[in-house]
Amino acid sequence: MRDDLHTIHVQHADPAMSIGLHAILSAHGQWRVTLESRDPGAGGGAAVLVADYAAGVELARRPDTAARVLIVTQLDKESQVRKALADGVAGYVLQSCSPDELVEAVRRLSAGRAYLGKAIASYAADGRNRIALTGRETEVLQLLAEGCCNKSIARRLGIGVGTVKTHMKGLMHKLDATARIHVVAVAARRGLIMPGEGIRL
Repeated sequence: MRDDLHTIHVQHADPAMSIGLHAILSAHGQWRVTLESRDPGAGGGAAVLVADYAAGVELARRPDTAARVLIVTQLDKESQVRKALADGVAGYVLQSCSPDELVEAVRRLSAGRAYLGKAIASYAADGRNRIALTGRETEVLQLLAEGCCNKSIARRLGIGVGTVKTHMKGLMHKLDATARIHVVAVAARRGLIMPGEGIRL
């Protein structure tokens, strides 16, 4: 193997995924591919780190990580993708991506570029054009997802019912929703509310 090849280090939490990723990338012969379980610490000199969501975000946030981080995950919520990118992740693909797409993602990252998987690029781009929720709108949304009525939301937040209605109109507009339950459904799909919160309207 040539000494001038970039090192790609696979550091995925799922052992089966790790072996699969290693096999796919090694088969192309474009890089020196190492695996955390076999070469612990080999990621220190890698050009690209291929990781699961949690490890990828943690690695990207570390100031001593010189490599570009590619996340391979099943997490596809807009908020999850945007958080990862905001934390410095350079590439993001879903576990269901084709081997060719995985190779293309690693190729781009090793060349110093970014890559967003085909399955998420369209709505991630669309998300950049959406109007962000304010802090108060987010609080109203969380309480709405818990099943609170306007009076209950007003009491919990220490604001007037009229103000709650104003925030509700803002949420409907920004989420392109037509009713309260629709607001919650859209927010859940986009990952804007905490997991596990029931809809009890």
